Amino acid sequence: MTTVEVPHGSRSAVLRVAAVINETADACSLVFDVPEELRERFTYQPGQFLTLRIPSELTGSVARCYSLASSPHTDDRPKVTVKRTADGYASNWVCDNVKAGDELEVLPPSGVFTPKDIDEDLLLFAAGSGITPVMSILKSALARGSGRVVLVYANRDVESVIFANELRELGDKHPQRLIVVHWLETLQGLPSVAGLAALAAPYTGHRAYMCGPKAFMDRVHDALAQLGVPRNRTHAEVFNSLAGDPFSVTAPAEVSEAEAADAATVEVELDGEVHNLSWPRSQTLVDIMLAKGIDVPYSCQEGECGSCACTVLEGKVDMDSSDILDPEDIEAGYILGCQAHPVTDHLKIQF
Repeated sequence: MTTVEVPHGSRSAVLRVAAVINETADACSLVFDVPEELRERFTYQPGQFLTLRIPSELTGSVARCYSLASSPHTDDRPKVTVKRTADGYASNWVCDNVKAGDELEVLPPSGVFTPKDIDEDLLLFAAGSGITPVMSILKSALARGSGRVVLVYANRDVESVIFANELRELGDKHPQRLIVVHWLETLQGLPSVAGLAALAAPYTGHRAYMCGPKAFMDRVHDALAQLGVPRNRTHAEVFNSLAGDPFSVTAPAEVSEAEAADAATVEVELDGEVHNLSWPRSQTLVDIMLAKGIDVPYSCQEGECGSCACTVLEGKVDMDSSDILDPEDIEAGYILGCQAHPVTDHLKIQF
């Protein structure tokens, strides 16, 4: 049995695995018990993810982000789904080793792949394990929203379809609101731009969400662009393996007197509170907020997860890395707090 005596950082918690569900031959779901005292910290939005600390004999541990397939509106416990990947240490370890009763160290829910309006008509695209956050959004929209939901779900074959029974049951329960279209490579080949465009054409007024391999999402983007769907009405979830350790907080380096004197000032709004901070130009926004004990949302501090996305209302920043943001996001003022350094002397930023 896997047990964790204490968390390795102040932000993480140890959760007990209540159940392990074998979804397909190469995918399983972990259902977590959340103690009453942690309920508020582990409240989540549809489409968010948990970061798990996976033990490793080589490095001590690795951190991996796994999307929540459960819905906060329909499920009593949070559930993440993990699909084996070729040579993927963490995913294979989870599927081979984790059992009910085990304990894992987990960071609170994070991520911005969440619908702003649950009542909108939604056009959802998923491929393989990309169904995980999409399923959370789909179930939430059907349970609490009023719009119609269309899901285009691509897989290798019938046996690879995760949540097949649950999707069938939801279709039977909501026949007027849910349409599920399966794309199977063994029958139809790889998803094509033309084929995806044909499926999406009747639903160009819907807001689109997508998750899956990059090649799949590139084709979805191209298909929607051909149909004239505005880029600001399409939302993509992208995950990369984390190289760092988000479970430990590293204090930012000391700044010189000259740098402190040249620091910018920033007004940061987070959860309805406004914080006025000094921002040395060598440090990131997440760095300075953590140093002040502010519970800023972040996971990786590497610009790979989008958890620390926020909006610049006044001023300008430079970012070390912004690959996870679309050009339209950057134009709209979105930045990554863990990658941002001040350019102007005063800034106003909102989370």
